[in-house]
Amino acid sequence: MPLALERVRFFAQRFWLIEDGPAVRTRLLSLLATYPVAGKQVHDANIVATMLANGITRLLMFNVADFRRFAGLITIEGP
Repeated sequence: MPLALERVRFFAQRFWLIEDGPAVRTRLLSLLATYPVAGKQVHDANIVATMLANGITRLLMFNVADFRRFAGLITIEGP
């Protein structure tokens, strides 16, 4: 646990955090109505909704395939 706490503090000092709210919920509902999403993919859609509601357009991640459906909305970067 001390290592996890240390890493959270490390990232919290270097990156800004964004939160869910009414704007994210509105974006999420729009994404769910537009894109085929089910099950755990709703979490991916929520990430994209949070990004869009906060003006973030680039996503860096290892799991590029799960986000390809949103490529018209965000830029997906990965290995």
